[in-house]
Amino acid sequence: MPSTVIRSQSYDAGSRQLFIEFTTSRLYYFDVPESEVAKFRAATSKGRYFNAHIRDRYRFRELESS
Repeated sequence: MPSTVIRSQSYDAGSRQLFIEFTTSRLYYFDVPESEVAKFRAATSKGRYFNAHIRDRYRFRELESS
């Protein structure tokens, strides 16, 4: 199901970096374990899962828009 708040996401398992681009065009990366990313990807609602299990729980940084 497409998310109304998350435009795209990708994950680099080697560095544990989850990149999330929101529909606002803000791009963040999060230091997230692969097991958490698997649950996030399987979630029916990506936005709800993100808010409940990733947001404010993992270190992150906002990236500059290119």
